[in-house]
Amino acid sequence: MADTSIIGRGWTFPVGTGGAGGIGLSEGTSEIEESIRIILGTAQGERVMRPTFGCRIHELVFDPTIGETLGLAERYVEDALAMWEPRIDVETVHATSEGEDQMAGRLMVSVTYTVREIKDPRTLVYPFYLIERE
Repeated sequence: MADTSIIGRGWTFPVGTGGAGGIGLSEGTSEIEESIRIILGTAQGERVMRPTFGCRIHELVFDPTIGETLGLAERYVEDALAMWEPRIDVETVHATSEGEDQMAGRLMVSVTYTVREIKDPRTLVYPFYLIERE
């Protein structure tokens, strides 16, 4: 097993308490996964002191789930992770919306990435919810 202590450690999200009553911490690859979820879950402009932080995928919230929307979702996710998560190399981003996902107005965004320091390939699937325009 690779040494994940070199990746870093940070507060858990949402913020919680640890075993001894202190701040809850995550480390290693789980810290990176939390970071990716925070980046993708934050709309650009949401953070006052860092307005460019986050992902533009939130601009698609009212768009229909067609090929163009899926392509934009992939592009926005790839751009956000390249900008805000330097510990990974993004290999592929694939957005789909079929069957039950499409009925629920949900995009499933699959991100395949490699953790740079330990050369560990991983995949994270992030659900993003759309509201169809009438």
